[in-house]
Amino acid sequence: MTKPIQTPNAPAAVGPYSQGIVSGGFVFASGCLPIDPATGTMVEGTIADKATRALENLKAVAEAGGSSLDKAVKVTVFLADIADFAEANKVYAEYFKEPFPARSAFQVGALPLGAAIEIEAIFAV
Repeated sequence: MTKPIQTPNAPAAVGPYSQGIVSGGFVFASGCLPIDPATGTMVEGTIADKATRALENLKAVAEAGGSSLDKAVKVTVFLADIADFAEANKVYAEYFKEPFPARSAFQVGALPLGAAIEIEAIFAV
């Protein structure tokens, strides 16, 4: 049995997908872009500003699904430029604490809407 997540505290999906799905005791969060849910626009500024917004959106999806960032088991960080990794990682370390979730981070050719970062995760409920 699956239940879609829909929260106004994270941006609406920009395509035919859910913000997240609750299934089998887990929350599967779709990739979160640095979009301000109040305005629907991409956050301007540094990669740290963008990572913060993406992580706040991810947090909102996790919480709407009955979980939280401290229950993350796997996180994937997509970067438009791997040179942004160190700065994005500093912000990431403010949101996730030991024991840290498993994580992958890599540069991709492009992200939706020209975003610099996208973050997805799986959370235990």
